[in-house]
Amino acid sequence: MSTGDALEADVLVLGGGPAGAWAALSAAESGARVVLADKGYCGTSGATASGGNNLWHLPPGPRRDEAILARQHKGAHLTDAGWMDRVLDTTYRRVGELADWGYPFPHHDGVQRRSSVQGPEYMRRMRRRVHRAGVRILDHHPALELLADSDGVVSGAAGLARQREHRPWRVSARAVVIATGGCAFLSGGFGTNVDTGDGLLIAAEAGAELSGMEFSTAYALSPKWGVHTKGLMLQFASYYDERGTLLDLPAGVPPRQAAALLLARGQRVFARLDRAPRHLRAAMREAQPNYFLPLEKAGVDVFTQTYPLRLVYEGTVRGSGGLRVLTEDCATTVPGLFAAGDAATRELVTGAISGGGSHNGAWAISSGTFAGRGAAGFARRRGRPERGLAPLGRAGLRPTGPHTLTPKEVVAAAQEHILPPHRSYLRAGVALRASRVSLEGLWRETTTGLSGTGRDRLRARQAASLVAHARWITAAALARAESRGMHRRTDLPQRNPALDHRILTGGLDEVWTRPDPVLPVLLPARDEERAS
Repeated sequence: MSTGDALEADVLVLGGGPAGAWAALSAAESGARVVLADKGYCGTSGATASGGNNLWHLPPGPRRDEAILARQHKGAHLTDAGWMDRVLDTTYRRVGELADWGYPFPHHDGVQRRSSVQGPEYMRRMRRRVHRAGVRILDHHPALELLADSDGVVSGAAGLARQREHRPWRVSARAVVIATGGCAFLSGGFGTNVDTGDGLLIAAEAGAELSGMEFSTAYALSPKWGVHTKGLMLQFASYYDERGTLLDLPAGVPPRQAAALLLARGQRVFARLDRAPRHLRAAMREAQPNYFLPLEKAGVDVFTQTYPLRLVYEGTVRGSGGLRVLTEDCATTVPGLFAAGDAATRELVTGAISGGGSHNGAWAISSGTFAGRGAAGFARRRGRPERGLAPLGRAGLRPTGPHTLTPKEVVAAAQEHILPPHRSYLRAGVALRASRVSLEGLWRETTTGLSGTGRDRLRARQAASLVAHARWITAAALARAESRGMHRRTDLPQRNPALDHRILTGGLDEVWTRPDPVLPVLLPARDEERAS
């Protein structure tokens, strides 16, 4: 395609990770003409493609109810049992299809084990399946803004082609799926550099609402000089101080969480995988070679020597906040716009805690399926969009004053309020209120004086997205005046039963918050869980 040409589709999917791939495939299976535009190369970009992924995968039966009950308890009672049941059912069926397509799930005693996937192989097969379904894939085509008709119905998107001199592209569509991933604030976490939250910014410009943005404090433990944030290997770790003394971790707290808390408080923490059984060590290297490679290059034997750790921010990639979904087909609050994967809120299935790989992996499969089918149905009912669609992008694209800021300056200013663990892993009202004031000023400066040309056009847009996310996160963290799940307020350490609801946020020039009128749907708790 000539990147200056305008394309037409029934459904446009933005994002080429697992949620985007499943959305595109589902829309095509429903008879829609589909275009998928990815910021990177569909099948290799994003957090899933960079490593392995567990899946929340259970067969029909009583174990599902047990899993739902366990998650609603761990998720601090913000989940929805109906959504969890649908996610488990859809994930189970879709993973079965993945096996039918030839994915090499391992066998144990003659039975396939389908509770995890290897990211590169999984996404390679998803790309091939999407392509065979007739979807047109536009690699290295980040979207910069949505298009809307005169009634405000989302009708496509526009962006630039990174490998063709950053020329503009434009796709008009009857429905759009946002599957652009979460926001990790360019922290350097493994596979997250494409995850700058662009999809939430362009959706908010169309009027979309968000939910759960206070649950954005996901951090991962990484070797201090590395970026590998997959935590599987650390289940075999013991933790030490800088003198090599075994740390006395608090009882009742998972060791990784206890180590993270010490790091957030400024203490140095070292790890050694000395709890790994000898017969598993070769398999561990084979399962996650990227964890071992930088350490072994540095001359560290992880099984016999300690190495320093640091906290790496993963934000809404492993958190649970994102676009609010109103219906079972993952429609947002804006007509014609659907959301899937980490771009959508995952509170419905994981509540106030991280979905990790398993629940988020299942959510990517199921929400992609729901959104793709929903978008295809909307496209059939709608008909062809009108001509003369309006572009909706503002901050970083169309400044209201002279160019005075660089993307690098804006990114650094936004990161200052989010990345440090003492600002996000542990929160306090005084610091949050100070951040709110600073970020309001930064947003005004961004809308007035940030822009760019060529590749800096994308960088400016990403920088604006980080500022918008920092403001939404800060507002939601102030609105949740308690501690719950991953949202830890040092000034309000207890849970408040009056806040047993999800919190919505949105807005650009004026950020707002309010309680979600749709209350959590919970299964009746067992007596022992009521007592806890």
